[in-house]
Amino acid sequence: MSRLLLAPMEGVADFVMRDVLTSVGGYDGCVSEFVRVTGSLLPARTYERETPEIRNGGYTASGTPMVIQLLGSDPEWLARNAAQAATVSPHGIDLNFGCPAKVVNRHGGGAMLLATPELLHRIVSTVRAAVPARIAVTAKMRLGVSDTSLAIACATALAEGGAASLVVHARTRDHGYRPPAHWDWIARIADAVRVPVVANGEVWTVDDWARCRAVSGCDDVMIGRGAVSDPFLALRIRGQMARQPSDAEWPLVLGCLADYLKKLRARIAIHHEHGRVKLWLGYLKRTWPQAAELHDAIRRLQDSAEILGVIEHALARIGQQSAPAG
Repeated sequence: MSRLLLAPMEGVADFVMRDVLTSVGGYDGCVSEFVRVTGSLLPARTYERETPEIRNGGYTASGTPMVIQLLGSDPEWLARNAAQAATVSPHGIDLNFGCPAKVVNRHGGGAMLLATPELLHRIVSTVRAAVPARIAVTAKMRLGVSDTSLAIACATALAEGGAASLVVHARTRDHGYRPPAHWDWIARIADAVRVPVVANGEVWTVDDWARCRAVSGCDDVMIGRGAVSDPFLALRIRGQMARQPSDAEWPLVLGCLADYLKKLRARIAIHHEHGRVKLWLGYLKRTWPQAAELHDAIRRLQDSAEILGVIEHALARIGQQSAPAG
């Protein structure tokens, strides 16, 4: 069976979301939200805060390996921080060359680096030299900044610089997250480099996953927003749940939401839990219409305890409706 990886999603796939989604099951690995590197050596507490999986040997609570992702543009500082991160991230170090966010791109990071293949090569080779050989250095890229003219050159630079594998998000930076994803370009890149390539972009359903693999020619797929919109997508792909979502699964979704909120509330350093739950419901609405109703019910609530009460009440009501009449 091909590998399924949970994508890094800034502001969405925090460590609590990684915990919940990997506990549902089906994922072979996950990548952290990016840890930003500027002109300094990050303190250990940064990794403890952003990637608490390091206290569990680099695994989520369910035993799924987690890789720390770094974002920056200075080869030397990235290398120094990667060497430090490698001491707590035994499953690898990933480098972000795909983030389209303006706040990141303004400083020359993320997808903006795709304008300079030679800098990509220098970053990866410098990081590779600084990290122990047993620790894989990988990279995530898009097809380019505004067009695909440098896609092959960028992928080649990363591979020849020492990246053990590449995740290719099949859109340019300017394309953002608008469909379609150009999976055919992933196939071109895979043909051009001598390292494994993982396909990424616009995989929302089992059918999408199958088409992505067929068009890209890649065995392995990384899933981002599709995983948040359907927490059971990886299990569907593996044939462990029904191929299509159904209303009967809504209680399971509510259970995931309740679990997520409880874990958020248990983390003192996390604020605005209510906003995170509403954000997740925004994704879930794509798959379950009940999510829209629940979102409306909690829209004006600011207290996480109240929101948890609404979710648990919805679960209890479903239980009463399904209980046999006595």
